[in-house]
Amino acid sequence: MGDMFRSEQMSLCQLFIQPDAAYATIAELGESGCVQFRDLNEQVNAFHRKYVNEVRRCDDMERRLRYVENELRKDDIKMPELTAEQEPGAPNPREIIDLEAQLEKTENELREMSANGTSLNANFRHMHELKSVLENTEGFFSDHEAMNLDSNRITDPNDPNLANAQRGQLAFVAGVIKLERFFSFERMLWRISRGNIFLRRNDISGLCEDDETGRPVLKTVFVAFFQGEQLKQRIKKVCAGYHADVYPCPSSHAERVEMIKDVNTRLEDLKLVLNQSADHRSRVLSSASKHLARWSIMVKKMKAIYHILNYFNPDVTGKCLIGEGWVPNKDLPTVQQALSRGSKLSESSIPAFMNVISTKEQPPTYTRTNKFTNGFQNLIDSYGLASYREVNPGLYTCITFPFLFAVMFGDMGHGLILVAFASWLIYKEKQYAAIKEEIFNIFFGGRYIILLMGLFSLYTGLIYNDVFSKSMNIFGSGWQNTYNTSTVTDETNNYLQMRPKLNNFKTYPLGMDPVWQMADNKIIFLNTFKMKLSIIFGVLHMLFGICMSVVNFIHYRKYVSIFLEFLPQVVFLLLLFGYMVFMMFFKWAVYSDDTDDQALTPGCAPSILILFINMMLFGHQEPLPGCKEYMFEGQDTLQQIFVVIALLCIPVMLLGKPLYLMSKRPKHLPAPAQAPAAQPAGGHGGHGGEDDTTGELFIQQAIHTIEYVLSTVSHTASYLRLWALSLAHAQLSEVLWNMVFSKGFIFDNYLGCITIYIIFGAWAGLTVGILVLIEGLSAFLHTLRLHWVEFMSKFYEGAGYAFEPFSFKAILEDNGENN
Repeated sequence: MGDMFRSEQMSLCQLFIQPDAAYATIAELGESGCVQFRDLNEQVNAFHRKYVNEVRRCDDMERRLRYVENELRKDDIKMPELTAEQEPGAPNPREIIDLEAQLEKTENELREMSANGTSLNANFRHMHELKSVLENTEGFFSDHEAMNLDSNRITDPNDPNLANAQRGQLAFVAGVIKLERFFSFERMLWRISRGNIFLRRNDISGLCEDDETGRPVLKTVFVAFFQGEQLKQRIKKVCAGYHADVYPCPSSHAERVEMIKDVNTRLEDLKLVLNQSADHRSRVLSSASKHLARWSIMVKKMKAIYHILNYFNPDVTGKCLIGEGWVPNKDLPTVQQALSRGSKLSESSIPAFMNVISTKEQPPTYTRTNKFTNGFQNLIDSYGLASYREVNPGLYTCITFPFLFAVMFGDMGHGLILVAFASWLIYKEKQYAAIKEEIFNIFFGGRYIILLMGLFSLYTGLIYNDVFSKSMNIFGSGWQNTYNTSTVTDETNNYLQMRPKLNNFKTYPLGMDPVWQMADNKIIFLNTFKMKLSIIFGVLHMLFGICMSVVNFIHYRKYVSIFLEFLPQVVFLLLLFGYMVFMMFFKWAVYSDDTDDQALTPGCAPSILILFINMMLFGHQEPLPGCKEYMFEGQDTLQQIFVVIALLCIPVMLLGKPLYLMSKRPKHLPAPAQAPAAQPAGGHGGHGGEDDTTGELFIQQAIHTIEYVLSTVSHTASYLRLWALSLAHAQLSEVLWNMVFSKGFIFDNYLGCITIYIIFGAWAGLTVGILVLIEGLSAFLHTLRLHWVEFMSKFYEGAGYAFEPFSFKAILEDNGENN
């Protein structure tokens, strides 16, 4: 936990690496994940950097890997997933050459098989369609007719003898077309021939593969009978326009039978070749799938290494690469060890070394977390990343966040549901960590937050004595009935009043007395209790936030801010709202039913809200007869003093720091005579910039002062959401019990068991869906707002930038999420 109090101390390091050992050294640094490298070649175009050719080689290998992966998806072959222990390291230069050759060989082989497979499939499809044409046109021809039909007859239009011989004879064109295009195709043929084409069709049974999309479609065989060579050319053009395949079809029955035999033989040969090609393709893909995951990781690591090497600058001699990067101080030995391992692996004669250099640049922010604290730190980082070495609210959020949530969600039953759900996620976290579903990962990432919220809800539910809107009588009620039987059974008595002096004989040891569950004024009592409790928690939470600013001031050595900012803010908050909290405790302690002084009885207890309003407005209110306006002697004078002191704190906050900074500035010497000529024109001459700086300082301090004074009131009122949501949650739970579950108890026979069984399902579903999920999400968001706005605004700047080290693990995880 100590690591979470502040971000890690960072050092800017300069690395000196020999070019021969650079690859192996960066690979070791990538495995350690401790260095955030800086780009020393920002002015150099990406295409002009030293290792641009190596990066292009990696891009080419990635392209080949994607091609192989797409081919695996087409054949539904899954790649085996590698565990963290099975992941390969970055390849050495010899492995790079072998890997590149293997990928090139695999890609070329798959491309050749894909091209051959496409050609073979097209031939098989055409042979199958030709067979369909020959079989389905059998009924279109008759050998007994006197006509001589030939689809392949070649005629010479200039030969009058042939023209006279063929006059009155018909020719035909046979082919296959998609069924959805046939009717438009038929109309087009009718138009171009003016009705002089006789068209017949026969649908092919089953689905055929589409040439364009590869999807199964319905197709039909057609035969168009016509007369004349010119009409034949028109028909073929229309077939080409409608993507209809035209096939040769003899008119003689014997020739068709012979042709069908030949086609069947060729189809059998094609099936054999296609099966052998598919087996060979499957073997190649299965072999590639075993190594593809390793190849992909190796290429990604190799590309990341060369990308980082492009950040380095060669020295003047060109015999050394110089790089810079941020390193956490605790990881400096790790980085030094990685440099030594890299030099040893590459057998470099000169070892790589590292120098820590001083800089005024703001380092990145890095907070070490584990699986427990990571969720809470993410809540803080969502608001803004902490400035370097700024106090980290994440450490305290681990307790304050689930506690304030539980104040609004105080029910032992609902808290137990959260604990059970979070415990299941934690028990199965190794199994569920591999799930990449977005909504599930939100709950899984916050499993420890949910666990603490549930545990704290169990505690607050015990204090509220609330379990699914019912109370538990663990220690025995501290109230007793002193009325006789006739008074209790008298129907004219609508209410029986119990006074603490007469009916209360002990204090309930822990939480609410269960007798309040039956009281008619339960809501009024709980309203007052929870409202005051929310103000108390709110003032303490804000006061803690203001005190955290002192830690920042001491660390950044802004000691003057302690006296000119922190002290006025604390005094302002304590004298107003801290005093209001004091009045709450004083009222609880002093006013009692067990007293002989009428002024100290509960009926004479003044309203704290009215007292506070009169305190701010310097007003008064007439008390009831026998009562006093104030709680103790001299309270009026004390309140006036508190208000005056609080108001005096405002000018201290507004003017104190700017005036102090102005007094500490060195006095300026008079400018030389020639200086005004060199000054640019401006309303303030040579002092314009200084006046602007002073003005900005006053304006900035004025904004902060106004914001703090106004937010002190608004933020205190904002904590009333603790009371409002707690009350709403309790009432919704009670409504669900009375309006749903209690209806199952109206039957006193065997039907009651069935009714309770059915109604319990509805009640349980509504409880989980409304009270746990929706109300829980509402309480979570309100708690988040209380931390972001009311608590963290008192001390948290959040102007840092994240430490993003060069890490193979992070690179592979990001690529996995993108995929």
